[in-house]
Amino acid sequence: MSQGPAPATRAPAFRAGVRRRIRAARVLFGRRWRSFIRADELSPLALGVLVGIIAGFGVFCINALAQWMHEAIFALPPGERLSAQERLDPWRAVLGPAAGGLAVGLLTLGVRAWRRREAIDPIEANALYGGRMSLPDSLLLTAGTVLSCGSGASVGLEAGYTQSASGVGSWLAGLLRLRRADVRVLVGCGAAAAIAAAFNAPLAGAFYAFELVLAGYTVAALAPVMAAAITANIVHELLVTSPHAPLVGSLKFGAGDYAVFAAMGVVTAGLGVGLMKTATTVESLFVRSNTPRWLRPAIGGLLVGGLALFSPAVLGAGHGGMEVYFAATHGVGVLLALLFAKMLAASISVGSGFRGGLFFTSLFAGVLFGGLVGESYHAIAPHLASDRIVYVLVGMAGLAAAVIGAPLTMTFLVLGMTGDLSMTTGVLLSVVVATVLVRRTFGYSFSTWRLHLRGETIRSAMDVGWARELTVARLMRREARTAPETMTIAAFRERFPIGSTSQVFLVDGTGAYAGVVFVADAHATDYDGIAGIALVRDLRRAPNAFLTPPQSVEKVLEAFELAEVETLPVVDDPLSRHVVGYVTEAYALRRYSQELERRRLEYSGERQPPRR
Repeated sequence: MSQGPAPATRAPAFRAGVRRRIRAARVLFGRRWRSFIRADELSPLALGVLVGIIAGFGVFCINALAQWMHEAIFALPPGERLSAQERLDPWRAVLGPAAGGLAVGLLTLGVRAWRRREAIDPIEANALYGGRMSLPDSLLLTAGTVLSCGSGASVGLEAGYTQSASGVGSWLAGLLRLRRADVRVLVGCGAAAAIAAAFNAPLAGAFYAFELVLAGYTVAALAPVMAAAITANIVHELLVTSPHAPLVGSLKFGAGDYAVFAAMGVVTAGLGVGLMKTATTVESLFVRSNTPRWLRPAIGGLLVGGLALFSPAVLGAGHGGMEVYFAATHGVGVLLALLFAKMLAASISVGSGFRGGLFFTSLFAGVLFGGLVGESYHAIAPHLASDRIVYVLVGMAGLAAAVIGAPLTMTFLVLGMTGDLSMTTGVLLSVVVATVLVRRTFGYSFSTWRLHLRGETIRSAMDVGWARELTVARLMRREARTAPETMTIAAFRERFPIGSTSQVFLVDGTGAYAGVVFVADAHATDYDGIAGIALVRDLRRAPNAFLTPPQSVEKVLEAFELAEVETLPVVDDPLSRHVVGYVTEAYALRRYSQELERRRLEYSGERQPPRR
């Protein structure tokens, strides 16, 4: 009698069955979980809280690691800030940034060889890729930022904060397979949480996300973004041993100060544009010198270290220096020299290839500028000048708004620092003037300017990626009818009777596109007398107008407007011009309108109708 398969034979089959059941359960759980996430209006709030928890802890770890590097490289006492030091060991001041630059260069070289692509920041991700970011790329960029700032380069850690937190938000959204609009919101949650934790300013963090990462405020995004910002701030404050201490007391200024604030906005706009252009100039000088990319940060580190011999305040993001120069007076000459030294150090750091942002660097430079204005005003007209800190706050917010391009973020940052609502009116005037002038004369913030140098045309994180994804390849129909251009009209009529097709694309002897003929035109009675001898190419239109598969829908609509025809062929490439399909203007307009309506519904937070 058969005893069945041996136990050794049954074991692999049993394990395979268990694995199949586990996979099936995982798929079923994932589907139900995604359905819950998409259907329940509280789920974005819960996801925002989760992102906030991770971001708050991440900001704490990044700060701790950078501080440990400062203490180890520059021999600082525990807890002391690098940029708050009056003097450093000259060898450490010079060689620290240089050695860090060499490490950053080698890290960048290794990352490029491994990943072979640039990391996508939150603004670019939300503008072009529907919020999709690579978490490994984001963590590698964060590591480069920590290494740069930790070795003394004049860059801020905020790029690492936002990159890692937004990368986590995008990864979480991808794990749950959320819709495009939800992915973009979670990326904004990460950025909001990072800034809120870094500056103890939930409102500033939220509006950083609205202004820069989401490029707009919506009711649908308000709850998750605010939840992420508040949660991250709470988590970070629970972890740090010395929480941020806000300024106390009301700050008074007179009506005449509004003119000073507006003038400060004008000057900070010029300083902000100068800072961004100087960084670009430094980068172009390195490129023209043919210096190897991996060596540029080391050379930049030597130059920054040389500036640190003048004052250690130029090193790092400037947290300690901001505390030192915020409330105390230091003399007009010292502030002026340090302002330009700090801006030059930041430009060299960014232009030579160090990783990092200019958020806190611009805040510190703005503090120096505001202190310069305040002390000068007190020296010239002491009976008219207000408290020096008033001008420091206005200068800080104005310069940061000019560089970062987020006026409300800076206004709420000052509100969080002072708790004085009246102070925000003066700050708002300065940041609006600075932002408008930068947009009018320069056109970009620091983030979008860097993208512009890479060939992108975006000026904000407004979602334009969907238009680029709606390409000719997705719009075209492939059943294109072709005919030789040497065919007579009579032969054409016989081959393509009325009703057989709307248009025929002519090709030359090599098979290349030579124009479009509409069948109705060929059957017009005007050509009855010459149909046997006239060639169909005499009826062609738009012989040099065609589309290619990678073109976006915006290029398609431009091509139709220029060609003044209702149908255009799609060719494989501009050289061979072999017809592979066609696109009609009516269909392109309809698809464009449908996508616009879908984005409007996503933007407003309304529920979308199912796609047919």
